[in-house]
Amino acid sequence: MLKNLNKTHYLAICAFIFTGLCFGQTDEQDDTADTIVIRWEQKKLKNILRGVRLQSPRVSFSGTKPLLEKPKKFLPLSFWDNENKFGLNVNEVAFVNWNAGGENSVSALANMLFSRKYKFRYINWDSELRLRYGINAQEGRKLRKTDDFIRLTSAFAFRRDTLSHWYYQVKMNFNTQFSNGFKYPNRENPISRFMAPGYLFLGAGTSYIPENKEFNLYISPFTQKATFVFDEDLSEQGSFGVEKGKNVFMELGFLVTNTWETEVAKNVKMNHRISMYTDYLRSFGNIDVDWELNFTLQVNKYLQANIGTHLIFDDDILFDEVVAEDGTVLDAGIPRIQFKQLLGIGLGYAF
Repeated sequence: MLKNLNKTHYLAICAFIFTGLCFGQTDEQDDTADTIVIRWEQKKLKNILRGVRLQSPRVSFSGTKPLLEKPKKFLPLSFWDNENKFGLNVNEVAFVNWNAGGENSVSALANMLFSRKYKFRYINWDSELRLRYGINAQEGRKLRKTDDFIRLTSAFAFRRDTLSHWYYQVKMNFNTQFSNGFKYPNRENPISRFMAPGYLFLGAGTSYIPENKEFNLYISPFTQKATFVFDEDLSEQGSFGVEKGKNVFMELGFLVTNTWETEVAKNVKMNHRISMYTDYLRSFGNIDVDWELNFTLQVNKYLQANIGTHLIFDDDILFDEVVAEDGTVLDAGIPRIQFKQLLGIGLGYAF
């Protein structure tokens, strides 16, 4: 601090000290004291930075503008991933004085997907509901069903540490349909109904779930499969593997499932799902297969094209049954590969 004092300041301080020494000590203590005022020189700023205004600030709103868009709300971090989708494919053919011939027809296929996924550190919980229904109307014949499907899946997985991709998992899968199914043109005797059949898989095992990939490989050495036939006529026929007159058929076996969703090309997404099950008690080694492969071609935000196949082989579903005139079953039939192909263009909306 002394470095900043000039010569004048030094002289003033010395005079003050000298006065105190000369007159400070007297026979009687003096209650009054002189006051010396030292005025410091105020230096002016030599370098003023660009943009610095030395005047008093003024507040003005003349240059402000209103917001054109509302500010986005703050959303807290969530470990849930929700997905809702609706799709509708419509195909129509109409003929007017068409020399080659043909019949007017309209077909429609609607599908919905509701998915809820939770993932945080050691826990992974996926739940999914898929609904699909299709009809076909053709001139000269009654309405027919082309597709019918309900599937509910829920899987809860736990891992020991955050570095491992292997989880301990408990999984539930339920399948059935909405309305009666017929072997057209026969419309009197349904070959399937709601909950006839209905399938419930419940088991525990291990899953391989890599990070940031829509891939899941599930291996369960202990899975219980329940087949429900809640229809008296179909139950009396012993359809779908149940004993005649029974409504439920239980199995215990080995289950392997795999789901994979990836973008194979720009705006082309592939969705693959396969399930393979074999029963320990009745027919170990005979594998029931349920395999779906679908491709979605996204044209724009709402328009998309779908190409898909569905293959099923179930040892309990028999075909080519031979029945005598008196109703006696001569041959129960044999299992066959079931195959379905889908091609459609329609609307898709996510909400």
